[in-house]
Amino acid sequence: SVWKGLPHRSTWCSVTAISGPDTMHVIYGGTFDPIHHGHLRLALEVSEALEVSRVHLVPSHIPPHRGNTGASAAQRLEMIRQAIAGEPALALDEQEVRRGGASYTADTLRQLRAELGPDCPLVMVVGTDAFSSFDRWREWQEIPGRAHIVVVRRPGSELPVGSEAAQLVAERCVGSASELHSRPAGQVLELAPPLLDISATGIRRRIAAGRSPRYLTPDDVCRSIRAW
Repeated sequence: SVWKGLPHRSTWCSVTAISGPDTMHVIYGGTFDPIHHGHLRLALEVSEALEVSRVHLVPSHIPPHRGNTGASAAQRLEMIRQAIAGEPALALDEQEVRRGGASYTADTLRQLRAELGPDCPLVMVVGTDAFSSFDRWREWQEIPGRAHIVVVRRPGSELPVGSEAAQLVAERCVGSASELHSRPAGQVLELAPPLLDISATGIRRRIAAGRSPRYLTPDDVCRSIRAW
């Protein structure tokens, strides 16, 4: 079964959002292996905090930080479609899967910036756990010039003192989401929304042990996993 491998938890995820007369794209992407209620609830929390009406989940093709996924890209796309069916605030963006190869945030931002133009606010969302190693990301120095960064604070995960990530927050942090709407890139906003303590790694372990993942992930996703 594709679910018996236990790669590490995904490190970032992707969101595109639309607000009123102006448009703001918010990238909150990841492997979604499988997608679960923690991903879905966080996407909605971000959309409300940033006052935007639609969030596009952007699954990676091959995550460079962890190697092979438990499910194929096609299976992960299908699970996301099932998970967000009937929810108008959530949509699927397949760009990283269509692009193929390893999925890098810098490449995704470059593609989105080319599509959106130089003036549209573009936002990427990342948890403190992943952001702590920001200076090891590909082309990390270019990312603040292409997008705003929303850092989601995770319990028990702090940015290392003196790290590039901590310095970036100190230099560019703003106090409200409205400031992200007023310019295309370059700011950092910290959020501390309520988080569901669910991990894709834990779900895969549960499935490999023959235990049910129900209520951790949507029922249609559970049925697909059983079928595979």
